[in-house]
Amino acid sequence: METTTTNKTNFIWEAVEQDLESGRYQNVHTRFPPEPNGYLHIGHCKAMFADFQTAERFGGVTNLRFDDTNPAKEETEYVDGIMADIHWLGFDWKGGLFFASEYYDKCYEIAVDWIKRGLAYVCELSPEQVREYRGTLTKPGKNSPYRDRPVEESLRLFEEMKAGKHPEGSMILRMKIDMASPNINMRDPAMYRILYKEHHRTGKKWCIYPMYDFAHPIGDALEGITHSLCSLEYEDHRPLYDWVVEHAQNMLPGHPRQIEFSRLNLTQTIMSKRYLRMLVEKGYVSGWDDPRMPTLCGLRRRGYTPKSIRNFCERVGVAKSPNTIPYAFLEFCLREDLNETAQRVMAVLKPVKLTITNYPEGKSELVTVENNPNRPEDGTREVSFSRHLWIEQDDFLAEPIPKYKRLYPNGPECRLKGAYLITCTGCVKDDSGNVVEILATYDPESRGGDPADGRKVKGATIHWVDAENCCDAEVRQYDNLFNDPDPDAAGKDFLACLNEKSLEVLTGCKVESGLRDAKAPASYQFMRLGYFCPDSKDCAPGHLVFNRSVSLKDSFKPGK
Repeated sequence: METTTTNKTNFIWEAVEQDLESGRYQNVHTRFPPEPNGYLHIGHCKAMFADFQTAERFGGVTNLRFDDTNPAKEETEYVDGIMADIHWLGFDWKGGLFFASEYYDKCYEIAVDWIKRGLAYVCELSPEQVREYRGTLTKPGKNSPYRDRPVEESLRLFEEMKAGKHPEGSMILRMKIDMASPNINMRDPAMYRILYKEHHRTGKKWCIYPMYDFAHPIGDALEGITHSLCSLEYEDHRPLYDWVVEHAQNMLPGHPRQIEFSRLNLTQTIMSKRYLRMLVEKGYVSGWDDPRMPTLCGLRRRGYTPKSIRNFCERVGVAKSPNTIPYAFLEFCLREDLNETAQRVMAVLKPVKLTITNYPEGKSELVTVENNPNRPEDGTREVSFSRHLWIEQDDFLAEPIPKYKRLYPNGPECRLKGAYLITCTGCVKDDSGNVVEILATYDPESRGGDPADGRKVKGATIHWVDAENCCDAEVRQYDNLFNDPDPDAAGKDFLACLNEKSLEVLTGCKVESGLRDAKAPASYQFMRLGYFCPDSKDCAPGHLVFNRSVSLKDSFKPGK
């Protein structure tokens, strides 16, 4: 898929232009560095767009580099899923595919070099003591008692850490910077920790693993990255990023520039992979691809299109100031796309039988219905019509309310979409008083729903399905996973904010017979009901399952 880089600019592109004009860099090379400890979510899309579109705008390339420095939570499944998501959105890592684990030998080499140069030391403080010695935002830290241990001792202990001679948590390798720095990230941060976990790529080769703040800038520099674009929470880490690159410069080929932008925040959802993982593992959702999840695989299963997500990210843009986007805007972008592309079909979710009493028993005919009024080139299709139909229960009231314009006994004529005008004459109820059949007569001269004599019709246009020629279906209607607009705000239990009515499963639904072979990634507008897609996992011939992607009506108004 071709990307749609607009002529709009942003502060990142302005900074890149200045770097090129000044000669600081001769080309543009970015990277997208996800951690393979879960699937990508909508929040990652903003970073993805910043990386890939910045490179594309300036004729550069982007690397995909997996930050696989924590084997405790990383899996090959997530690596494969992330690559599939990136390709689904239409991007490709033309700069190459890399893993942070490819640089473990180089990271170790740099660590040994720093110990020899007095820039690193092995510290045996417990994690609790490290936090105590670090100080606070207003109080400087104090030196570890191990900070000035002899170089030879740190070298020996570090080699023993690598050889698996010490337990987890007993010691770490730390950078020697400044424990009194006003930037708490510069107070002798950790470089390596002991972790006896098998790595998804290196197996059991290593039992010490580099920390992100150490490994990430090294990976950027080794790959020739010019601009390391990251979210705003790393702004305070930028001095550390630069410190690492500068002090390892003798062993690295480049010096990238880190630029931060605000992360994407959406109402009614969470972006923490830790919380998303908890939802999956505790069974609150059916998996990472549950259509209620903000993951790209979940959005794809729900019927979101690459174009709708790309348009959403284009419009949100890249800025320095944090802001929160209404979830309804994401839905607006999907609805806008599907309104132009989705085929219109008829489906009845809560069916009740309609019998046309003056239509001959056993007779059947085909009526013509448009596929998409916004795309005349999509043409029309023929739908069967007979004496017995299915309509929505809501399209009939035995005793009408004021201004009700649908079917009720002796009410106004109503249009059956693409077929005839009908008039309700009564209904049949069961012993409990429930309506089980609606009775009506039709006007044979009104085929197509438009009366030949031009008389006005006061009733509504009603969609329907031929009871003699249709398919049964299960329909899953989704709502926001959370009732609270900000479920992961400080002090809140996000699990207490879950919407217990986020999923409604309807069985016994009726759909046009033409949908019997429907499969993902097709999208349809069920007339008057919303946009739906076949479920990519559960839908199959003979067992149709549709997910509601988004409703027909907007709750979001652009510009507001």
